[in-house]
Amino acid sequence: MNGTHRAIVRADGTLSVARRPTIAPGPGELSVAALYAGLCGTDIQMLRGLRDDPAPVIGHEGIARVTAAGAGVPEAFAPGTLVAVNPTHPTDPSFLMGHNVDGLLQERTLLPRTAVTGGLVLPLPEATDVTLAPLLEPLAVVRYALDALAAFHPATLLVVGDGVVGHLAVRAAQRWLGAGVHVALVHHTERGRAFSVACAYPGDLMLDGGPAAVWDGPVAALLATPRDATVAALESALAAGADVVDIVGGLPPGAATPLLPGVDLTAVRSANCGGLPDPVHVTTAGQVRLFGHRGVANRHLREAASELAREPGRYRDLITHEYDLDGAASVMRALARSRERTVDGRRLIKLSIRITGED
Repeated sequence: MNGTHRAIVRADGTLSVARRPTIAPGPGELSVAALYAGLCGTDIQMLRGLRDDPAPVIGHEGIARVTAAGAGVPEAFAPGTLVAVNPTHPTDPSFLMGHNVDGLLQERTLLPRTAVTGGLVLPLPEATDVTLAPLLEPLAVVRYALDALAAFHPATLLVVGDGVVGHLAVRAAQRWLGAGVHVALVHHTERGRAFSVACAYPGDLMLDGGPAAVWDGPVAALLATPRDATVAALESALAAGADVVDIVGGLPPGAATPLLPGVDLTAVRSANCGGLPDPVHVTTAGQVRLFGHRGVANRHLREAASELAREPGRYRDLITHEYDLDGAASVMRALARSRERTVDGRRLIKLSIRITGED
């Protein structure tokens, strides 16, 4: 394999579609062609300079097709195989796709040996609806969260954050926590609330800082917030009477709150990575149980894929915008300059990038 391919590249403070060398896979490596990929909140933070992840090509959500396999790669990954990639290696920090290793927002992505031997490349059924690819990894994050929260048998779930993870959690909660759970989606803006009101699956709606409510207990909180909003979201959840909190959203180093003296929130979140340990490590602070997690296990991705295949219409409308590489690069430049989430007159929940990577 030689030649070049197109990619959305970050370089010298700019973002553009450029041609990159197409590298043939070495022993144990795979080359894949992304079909559809998504842009997530951590990607946007990188675009805004809030994270210093070095990968020039970002993107860790998507579905791809194998185009070439290096020597020693199992036959299960023969060229033409449809695959998803678990972007977070649970034990090898050198592989975090789209963060310290080039991601999927390009026509060809080289997957290193550690990802292949680590079992992070998952074959998918050929009948998979690849247009739902941008929802696969975030729904797996929700599966991880709800699986862990289910151990506490919550009667109420407070979902804090109205991005794609928050909306996916609202739609999946009763499937994975039970039909009797009471679900409330906490907003920070009226624009976000307006989008939710118009959804087919809005959940119970409330504005952060609004009138106090009495919740059925036990109360679980799932924090699906940007890293600069997570501590405030945690404090809101504690004020609302949460008994157990899952910190899904990112955190700045050394994050803490006076409501939980002596608790290093960043350490709480990083104690669980890629599905390990299992069950999750939980920190007890007074009457509150806390945990968080980075990445997902392969089983979470498989269960998310099954859920999307079972009822795609329950989730599809959360892909609010779809563009090719050039169109996506334009939107990404706009997102880098502003915190505004209205794109082409519509609220952005999930951006899908259509990548013409198949031969």
